[in-house]
Amino acid sequence: MLTIGRWGITALGLTLMTAACGSSDAPGEGERSAPIQRAPTLASEFTPVEIEETVDNLVAEINKNATRPMQMAVLLKEASGFWSTVFRAANRAMGELDVTGSVLGPIAPKGDDEEKVEFQNLQLEQVVADGAEGIGIAPFGNDQTTAVDEAVAKGVDVVTLDTDVPATKRSLHVGTLDRAAGATAAKTLLAMLPPGPGTVVIHGYEDTGWVNGVERTQGAADVFEAAGHEVLVREASWEEGGETEDVDWMKTQIETADPPVVGMLGLFNISYRCAMAAEATGEHDIPIVAFDFDPKTVDYMREGRIKATHIQRQYYQGYLVPYILYGIKSIGLDATREILAPQMVDDSRVNTGLDVVRADKIDAYNDFLDLIGSNQ
Repeated sequence: MLTIGRWGITALGLTLMTAACGSSDAPGEGERSAPIQRAPTLASEFTPVEIEETVDNLVAEINKNATRPMQMAVLLKEASGFWSTVFRAANRAMGELDVTGSVLGPIAPKGDDEEKVEFQNLQLEQVVADGAEGIGIAPFGNDQTTAVDEAVAKGVDVVTLDTDVPATKRSLHVGTLDRAAGATAAKTLLAMLPPGPGTVVIHGYEDTGWVNGVERTQGAADVFEAAGHEVLVREASWEEGGETEDVDWMKTQIETADPPVVGMLGLFNISYRCAMAAEATGEHDIPIVAFDFDPKTVDYMREGRIKATHIQRQYYQGYLVPYILYGIKSIGLDATREILAPQMVDDSRVNTGLDVVRADKIDAYNDFLDLIGSNQ
């Protein structure tokens, strides 16, 4: 059993406080001293203009009313790597909102997934006890439904990001829609392939214990199969020794598949393993398309081995969640949902989409990440 003391879960995020004024011209109780003001949007070919406009519209509607102080928390799986961008973005949004709260990217205990889930559930319980009125959470999986619903039952608005727990009473989910993301990546690769039949190797996921991974993989497989290609899926492994096992399996398929392998698609941050497998066979002409922006993936893109990658807008996931929580508190869920409609695919999911970055756009994309403070 995991145990933690009060805030023994080291709050690595910035805590931002507001205080009531004491002068005679101070705003009324429960009101803020100034309207919300966002930092200017920086222009780039990669700037998601629709998302930026949606946040502006939400701020404009909130500012029509007397804005109010609020306490919130954002709970992430980690504070480094992929999550460092989410961490910074959530802190930036909370600073612009001038709210009280923390972004928690804990050093989770080493152990199995069950321990990590229990640890995050304890975090959730703690921030509710400390008075959070809204919580953003990147859960580890569907088995956290009870913890989320218990927070909602206590009057707390909960918004999930990255991973969803759709069976709960959470207000909204913000993230990449995995089936659509897989299909988008597959279409990028498909444009580089000869007509079927051929074999496409997907470095994906098939264990139903991780719904997001399965959805992304199935979305990609559907595209290739519809085009007349055979699909072979290697289930990606992040375990010790997983890289060697992944590369060896894919190398074998390149050497033996019938019909021959005509393309490879990686769907996670370790997509570069596809290029490692092709390199191990001496094959340099197989088109490879990747996911995420790991430094090893970028190196293979610069060498011309990976033709394009697909990057989740994790910055915007982190940035949107505090604004959505504040909107729900200020103008209500229905009004917030109406403003978010351009990014919503149904009544509860906000799709932040993907950036498709081809090899000749690496430097331009890095410049964009620098603009928004999102480089890892």
